[in-house]
Amino acid sequence: MDKRMAVIMTMLFTTFLGFGIIIPVMPVMIIDSGAEQFHFYVMIAAYSVASFLLSPVWGGLSDRLGRRPVLMAGMIGFGFSFIIFGMADGHLGFMYVSRIVGGLFSGAITACAVAYVADITSEEKRTRAMGLVGMSIGLGFIFGPAIGGILSELGTSIPFFTAAAVSFLTFIIALRWLPESLRKDQMKQLSAEQPSRWALFNGSIRYLFVMLFLVTFTLAGLESTLQFFGIARFDATPKDIGIMFLISGVVGAMTQGGIIRKYATPGKEPLLIRMGFILQAIGFSLLLFSWNVWSASVFLAVFALGNALLRPCITSLITQSTKSGQGLTSGLSSSMDSLGRIFGPLIAGGLFEINMSFTFIIGSIVSVGALFLLAKFLSLR
Repeated sequence: MDKRMAVIMTMLFTTFLGFGIIIPVMPVMIIDSGAEQFHFYVMIAAYSVASFLLSPVWGGLSDRLGRRPVLMAGMIGFGFSFIIFGMADGHLGFMYVSRIVGGLFSGAITACAVAYVADITSEEKRTRAMGLVGMSIGLGFIFGPAIGGILSELGTSIPFFTAAAVSFLTFIIALRWLPESLRKDQMKQLSAEQPSRWALFNGSIRYLFVMLFLVTFTLAGLESTLQFFGIARFDATPKDIGIMFLISGVVGAMTQGGIIRKYATPGKEPLLIRMGFILQAIGFSLLLFSWNVWSASVFLAVFALGNALLRPCITSLITQSTKSGQGLTSGLSSSMDSLGRIFGPLIAGGLFEINMSFTFIIGSIVSVGALFLLAKFLSLR
């Protein structure tokens, strides 16, 4: 594997691990602070609002100044955000500050990492490269809760200090082994050509952006409510949730490291996307019938299998379809991802408070509905 790809994959894994690691730990910390449960959903959304607002700015900045300095700044700031949370000691205000700072700097990493990969790969090899990108993001999303749940047995602050250490270590690795991907003449050209981020949201590509939003929307909604569902259904502990996500994470890794890398050649993406949304819908439906940790783990793995197919294929189609700078394009992609992480927890949390089954029913319906967006994209392509 290209050394540059390995570093980018590590950075993306660390970033999305940071989003997921709070899932099994934060409800306990919020309740222990005396605050209401709804702060959990709002705090997750606050992280993503910050990322949404800054991602296009970081992406555009990387087109002008280069990917490397923006990635470096993002990794350092992201690491410090975990230290703030680890030291919060039950203070709700510091928890919010940590999540907002984390969101601000995560936007720098997510906006530039995909653009970096697009810079260093040819169109023929891009789908497989995006498979590795999707694997890193997906594993971070899914192993984050697993690591958070398991390490919480040692103390609720331990997962955050561990994530900070990993972030700083990743920064050192990138500082040593990640060169700049853009030449100065490319930076000048991209800077001169930059349109508004929403100028990219037109034509057939807009359907890909909406699908990317739905991929994250469904995953973030599931992650933010699964622990409460598990508690209500079979008295799940943070460690139980960690085990569930660990199993689904292995399935996601095998899917993205195996199926995507082997079969995702240019032109095959639509078929894999169809399979992904169908499997997601089935996984959501099956979770309604789970009765213990192990049945829920199997059903969650079905969802993870579908979700693992989606992100790399949609991202690859976006990078192939764009007519603008990859930095600005990936910045908008990151913004759609952030929107999914904003509205996913808020809407899923609201539905859960009405009826805990609604989150999974709506998730299944949304997954099936996304197939019509794919058909629309293909008809206009």
